[in-house]
Amino acid sequence: MYRVWNFVTNYSLLLIAGAIIALIWANIDADGYHHFVEFVIWDHAPVGHLHDGHRTLTLHYLVNDVLMAFFFAIAAKEVWEAVILKNGSLRGKKAATPLFATAGGMLGPIAVYLVIALLLGPEKFTAVANGWAIPTATDIAFSYLVGRLVFGAGHPAVRFLLLLAIADDAAGLVILAIFYPENAVVPAWLLLSLAAAILVFVLFNWLPRYLDRGNQLRPNSTWVRQKLGFLPYAVAGCASWYGFQESGLHPALGLLPIVPTLPHADRAFGIFSEAETHLTDLLNQIEHALKHPVEIILFFFGLVNAGVEFSSIGDATWLVLAGLIIGKPLGIFLFGWIAAKPLGLGIPQGMRLVDLVVIGCVAAIGFTVSLFVASVAFPAGEVQDAAKMGALFSFFAALIAIVAGQMLRVEKQNL
Repeated sequence: MYRVWNFVTNYSLLLIAGAIIALIWANIDADGYHHFVEFVIWDHAPVGHLHDGHRTLTLHYLVNDVLMAFFFAIAAKEVWEAVILKNGSLRGKKAATPLFATAGGMLGPIAVYLVIALLLGPEKFTAVANGWAIPTATDIAFSYLVGRLVFGAGHPAVRFLLLLAIADDAAGLVILAIFYPENAVVPAWLLLSLAAAILVFVLFNWLPRYLDRGNQLRPNSTWVRQKLGFLPYAVAGCASWYGFQESGLHPALGLLPIVPTLPHADRAFGIFSEAETHLTDLLNQIEHALKHPVEIILFFFGLVNAGVEFSSIGDATWLVLAGLIIGKPLGIFLFGWIAAKPLGLGIPQGMRLVDLVVIGCVAAIGFTVSLFVASVAFPAGEVQDAAKMGALFSFFAALIAIVAGQMLRVEKQNL
C-alpha cells in the first residue's frame, strides 16, 4: 500500500492542489485567472497556437501541448512494456477478459453520453456531441488506490482493474490521436516523427547491439550508453514533437513514437511495484528522471485547466458524469460477462462476476485524462467549462465504489 500511496502523493496530490487553486481563483477573479492562463510567453514563436498566420506560445499551450507530452510518454511507457515484454500484463489469455472489459468501459460511456445528448434535442446534441470521448478515461492512479481500498491489496480484482486501466490508457491515446487533431491534419509531417523514431532506434539501439553480437563485453553499446545517454532520444523527441505539431495531431502525443525505440529491460514489475525503481535500463532511467518534473507539470496542468466557475455547470457536466458513473459500470460488466461466460475466457480465480460492477464504479474516476480530453474536445467557453466540471465531479465515483462494494458484499483480501 505504501508504494501506491507514494505514487498518488507524488503524481496526484500536486495535481489536486493545482485544480483546487484554479477553482477558487476562477470563482473569485475569473478575469484575472483567464488572463493568467492565456498569458503570452512568446509571440511569433516557432511553437504555439496558430493566430493570424503565426504561432503564439501561451502558458496554456506550454503546459497542455508541450509539457504534458512527458506525462503521456510515461503512460505510453507502461503500455509499451505491458504489450511488448514476455511477462507483459497485456499479453496472453490472462489479458483477454480485461481487454474485453476495457472495450465495454469505453463503449458504455460513449453510448450513455450520446443517447442522453440525443434526448436533449438536436440543437443541444450538436453543441455537446464532440465530448463523447471525455467519459471514456480512467485515472489510473486514483482508480488503483480506490480499488485497493475497496477490495484489499490481495484481491484479484485489483490486478484486473490495473490491467483494465493500462489498456484504457492505450485506447485513450489512440482516440486522442485520431479523433481530436488540433488543426487540419497534414499527414506528411508525420514522416518527420517516423524518421526520427527509426533513425534513433537503428543508430543508437539496434546498431550497437548488432556490432556487439558475440561479445559479452558489449563495447559499442556501453560507449553509446555512457557517452551519449538519452541525448539522441531527446533530439529525436524534439523532432517527433514538432512533426506532430505541424501535422495537426495533438502535440502532447508527440513523444509516443520515441518511447518504443528506447533500450528497455526484458521484464517490468509494474508501475506500482517497488522493484520497478531498481531497473537501470535507459527507458526506466528516463522515467525516473522525469518523475519530479512531471509532478510539477501536473500541478500546472490542474492550475490552467480546472479553473471553471460553478455557474458553468450545465448539460455537458451531467453528460460526462452519466457516461462515467452509469456507462462505465454497465459497459465493463456487460463486456466482462460476455468474455467470461459466452466466450469462455473466464475471470481470475477468487473474483465474482458481480465484482465487475464494482470495478466499473472504481474505473469511473476520470479526472486527469478526462480533463485533458475536455480541453481539446471543445473550444474555450461555456461548454468546455461544463464538461471539465463533470471530469472534476468524477471523484464522487470513489464514494459510489465504496458503497457498491459494501452492498455487493465484497470480501477484502489483504496480502
